[in-house]
Amino acid sequence: MYHIISIRDFERSDLDYLLDRAQEFDTGNYRPGMLDEKLVALLFFEPSTRTRMSFATAMARLGGKSISVDSVEASSIVKGETLADTIRVISSYVDAIVLRHPKEGAARLASEFASVPIINAGDGAGQHPSQTLLDLYTIRQSMPVDGIDVGLLGDLRYGRTAHSLALALSLYGVTLHTIAPGGLEMPANIALELRERGMEVVEHPNVEEAIRELDVLYVTRIQRERFPDSASYYNVASSYRITTDLLDGVKERLMILHPLPRAGEIDPAVDRTPYARYFEQARNGVPVRMALLHEVMR
Repeated sequence: MYHIISIRDFERSDLDYLLDRAQEFDTGNYRPGMLDEKLVALLFFEPSTRTRMSFATAMARLGGKSISVDSVEASSIVKGETLADTIRVISSYVDAIVLRHPKEGAARLASEFASVPIINAGDGAGQHPSQTLLDLYTIRQSMPVDGIDVGLLGDLRYGRTAHSLALALSLYGVTLHTIAPGGLEMPANIALELRERGMEVVEHPNVEEAIRELDVLYVTRIQRERFPDSASYYNVASSYRITTDLLDGVKERLMILHPLPRAGEIDPAVDRTPYARYFEQARNGVPVRMALLHEVMR
């Protein structure tokens, strides 16, 4: 079986292959009904709009169908059922499972009990591989990924999208610039892993210092749901904001990406600039997830 759990499980050639497949789906170069008679379970134990709906859309465009659980409260987990038992049972109903779960490592655990492929749609502060693939796909639409300068701004401690993307970019010779509020810096073990992979990681105290060097600025929100208490969250909330004034003097090809939802960290006025690519990025979730679903169920 072909599980998609972590970017750490991929070589660069694997990522490039999936990105090439996504481009084929994006341009309509595929046979309709490729997943006829196939069924995917969307098990989302955390809130989601884009990831859940783009997986459902991707499955429908391939001719397949989806069933879903949209919250812990709507499942037997509230009755005490373990994730392992849930996965064993759902595996007998479907051809693949897309899982989002608040606990880091949940997708890896699920893969040990599943009899069908598991796609990790986000596990706590861990990994989000399908998001990373659509991030890479969006970058690749405008420029080669090799050797560019990418800035990660925001919650780098809990942000699974930032963790996954940084690991993927280490395969492309990228220089990584990290900008985070105090206490939300990239975890030391991940920063060490990136450097051991040969990546240059440059830390900046603020986005103003870094932005004119960047080809890509990847903005993330501060995730209130990951904080142990409200006081910790409010200490760092609203500590950064991308405005049009901040964009004076940036590279002409700068791309601003965001996994969304945003919570005030990008001024809506930025949406009207040529640098804003986050809505296009969200749209790219469909062809990328078409490629992933086809790969694990073909």
